[in-house]
Amino acid sequence: MTALNAMQRHQRILEVLEADGKVSVMHLSDSLRVSVVTIRNDLEQLERQQVLRRIRGGALAVRAARFERPLHLASQAFTEEKERIAKLAATLVRDGETIMIDAGSTALAFARALSRSLNDVAVVTNALDVALVLAEHPGIRVVVTGGTLRGMQRSLTAPFSTLVIGQLNADTAYVSCTGIDLDKGFTTGSWEEAEVEKAMIAAASRCVILADHSKFGHVGSARVAELSMVDLLVTDSDVAPETVASFEAKGLQVLAA
Repeated sequence: MTALNAMQRHQRILEVLEADGKVSVMHLSDSLRVSVVTIRNDLEQLERQQVLRRIRGGALAVRAARFERPLHLASQAFTEEKERIAKLAATLVRDGETIMIDAGSTALAFARALSRSLNDVAVVTNALDVALVLAEHPGIRVVVTGGTLRGMQRSLTAPFSTLVIGQLNADTAYVSCTGIDLDKGFTTGSWEEAEVEKAMIAAASRCVILADHSKFGHVGSARVAELSMVDLLVTDSDVAPETVASFEAKGLQVLAA
C-alpha cells in the first residue's frame, strides 16, 4: 500500500466514521499504516473542523446528515461514489435544456461531469464553485442566483436566491441532500440550503436527487422534499438491494451507478 498523504488519510477516516459511527486509533494506525502519533494528530485536526469528536482511544462521528459539513471536507468523502453518480446523472442532460444545480460536493462533481459536447444549456446555480467549473464551458450559459454568501459551502442563499429562482422555469432541478429516509424524505443539515433547494424543485418540471449510499437512514435538521416530489434518485451501487426496493415500493425511481 502506497503511503497516504494527510488529505487522503482524512478522507479515509471520514469514510470509516460515516459508515461505522466510531473508530479506534489503533484500527486507523493499522489500516492506514502510519504511527499512532500521526493518527492522533489527524483526529485533532478533524476535530478542530468539527467533523468528529475525539474520545479515549478513538473518535466518534458528528453526523453530517443533521449538522452541516464544510464543502472541502465533504468533497473528501466517498469521492469515487460521487464521481460515478455524477457521470450517470450527466447523461440525463440534453441540449437546449435549462437545469438547476444546488450547492454541495455531489453537485460539484455533477457539474464537472457535464459533457463538453452539450450545446445551448442554461445552468442556474447558487453554488460559486459550480459556476466557476462551468464558466469556460462552450455550450453552457451560467446564471448565478445571487444572495447571501455562506462561506462553509461557498453558496448563495435567501432571500435573493429564492426570489430569483422563483421567477424562472427549468426542465430539471439536480439537488443533493445529506439524509434519505422512507418517512422523512430528503433532508439536509442547513435550513438556508433547504430553502434554496425547495425553490429549485418548485421551479423545475422534474427533480433528480443526487446522493451516495451513506445518506440512507439519516435525517437532517431541514426537510428538502417528500419522496413523492422527486422523480428520480441517482445513487451508487453500494446501497443494499432491499433498501432500493423499499424506496421503489414507495414509487421512487432509483438509478444506481
